[in-house]
Amino acid sequence: MTMELNLDNLLKTPKIGNVSTSPDAKWVVWNWVNLAPVRDLYFSPSDGSAPAKKITDFKQHTRFRSWFTDNKHVVVSHDYDGDERARLYLVNTETLETKPLTPEHPNYYIHGGQVTPDGKFLVYAANYDFGEQKETEIAFIYKHNLETDERIALAKPQKPGYTDVEMNYTGIYIFYTRNDINPAGVQIWLVDIDGKKDKEILNFGPTSKVWASWHNNGKDILFTTEENKFRRAGIYNIETDQIKWIVDDPKRNITSIVNPYGTDLFKITEIEDAQYKTLFVNPISFKETALPKTRTILPITPVLEDTWLSRYFNSKQPDTLVLWNTNSGQVIKNITDVFKHVPYSQEDLAKAEPYYWQSVDGLKIQGWLYKVQGKTRGTIVSVHGGPTSHSDDSFDREIQYYVSRGFNVFDPNYRGSTGFGLEFQELIKKDSWGGKEQLDILEGIKALIKDGIAEPFKVAMTGTSYGGYSSWYAITHFPLEYISVAAPICGMTDLVVDYNTTRPDLRVYGEEMMGGSPTQVPEIYKERSPINFIENIKGKLLIVQGARDPNVTPENVKAVEEKLKEYDIPYEKLIFDDEGHGISKPKNQKVLYQRIADFFEATFK
Repeated sequence: MTMELNLDNLLKTPKIGNVSTSPDAKWVVWNWVNLAPVRDLYFSPSDGSAPAKKITDFKQHTRFRSWFTDNKHVVVSHDYDGDERARLYLVNTETLETKPLTPEHPNYYIHGGQVTPDGKFLVYAANYDFGEQKETEIAFIYKHNLETDERIALAKPQKPGYTDVEMNYTGIYIFYTRNDINPAGVQIWLVDIDGKKDKEILNFGPTSKVWASWHNNGKDILFTTEENKFRRAGIYNIETDQIKWIVDDPKRNITSIVNPYGTDLFKITEIEDAQYKTLFVNPISFKETALPKTRTILPITPVLEDTWLSRYFNSKQPDTLVLWNTNSGQVIKNITDVFKHVPYSQEDLAKAEPYYWQSVDGLKIQGWLYKVQGKTRGTIVSVHGGPTSHSDDSFDREIQYYVSRGFNVFDPNYRGSTGFGLEFQELIKKDSWGGKEQLDILEGIKALIKDGIAEPFKVAMTGTSYGGYSSWYAITHFPLEYISVAAPICGMTDLVVDYNTTRPDLRVYGEEMMGGSPTQVPEIYKERSPINFIENIKGKLLIVQGARDPNVTPENVKAVEEKLKEYDIPYEKLIFDDEGHGISKPKNQKVLYQRIADFFEATFK
């Protein structure tokens, strides 16, 4: 490891996230991770004509929620050390005046958060009955009077679910998601700001998911929906109730369609083999224009003719904002140049190389391989969470640190991952969590050993959330030669305990993945819970948990510790009192990454 590419410098590497441009497309806000002890919000002209300035300082991770229509104010939020119970604020980007909008330390979860154009009301979803003064499992859609503090429920879904809510720019209509029919399905409903009309507008079957965004005209809604083994993209008009299909091609993996601020064009994002592709669509003819192939640039909004504010990233390029010419494919300006803040360069970082193998049933699986230059200490399998997510060709400070410590790192995109089409994504539900997706990972390890990249008995596994579950699964199921040590982070150990203690809006996801609740399919939950196979552990174990995690709660650790003690199995434990679901504060990441690397290194000696 070079002095320049040490852990301290990697943790100081800024990374862009949560980018949003103002309605007039002249301004941009974003989170800049790792410039401070917590994640703050920054602001600048979208053309990069003035330096960025920090506009929040809450001593907690800050999240952008929405723009106000004056293009000067933004709604932001922070929770409390990862408990996900957020307080919302209105921030003036010019004066930095900050006004609280909701109570501190709420005993409920808030989704969305937009101020109406007249500045009088705040619209959001919350799993709380303000009349009865009690937390509920179902999230209601609220209009919150900012003068009187009165909250009026505009809509009340019938069942719990993770609720997306978005108001159009006129402040008259709000669409929101429901999961009333089937845990696997998502429908779009529309309610007016007075709560007089609440109706379902987009429903393509009980197990089909619909994801939507407002057109800038406030009258149309762009959406994607699942159709058998692929996704279609369309546009719905709220005045005529008519749908026009923009993309209806089973060979394409559409992930989103939006109408960016500052243009009439639609922007479609597709993913193939975990690689992104962006196209512009004429709003009248629906004719598509492909953009130059890059590694990887995602346009956000136009700032000049043929020049777009864009995100630029890959494994050797931490996420940054650039001005990109969509005709030539050239970067014109790097607005948030990461390498001004660190004493190393791209040449010091490991490249993500695509790696392919066949699983037990012949299915082709892809992952990313980061290789050490020279002799290796062993191989770390870094498993992504979700599982409805995927690892891409992007900068990962944790992975780069492990490579700098002498470990090859393998990052598999098992079945169930996004980025490979809807059919591949849905495969995980055929036999539920703890099925063939875990064998995909095992077969990947075997392929690495066969190819001489990994050595038997020198393979470790770690990951957060579902990656933590996979680490628990591997250490309780895989032979020692394929996994000799694991460090699960915020991972499920007992799927029944996890279901009963997680956030109520997340249970529907578990029901979708497992084929029902623990009372409906108890044997599946029992069979796929690592806690029921603890006696099989032969390797080393380091348990990592955020004490304030409301997603995969510490009850998972409490339950599994009892089993570990019952079978007299040694283990180490690392609990972070000021973290939630995932270890995100740089000071804690320093402790975590070093502890994991040391733990794995000691095991492999």
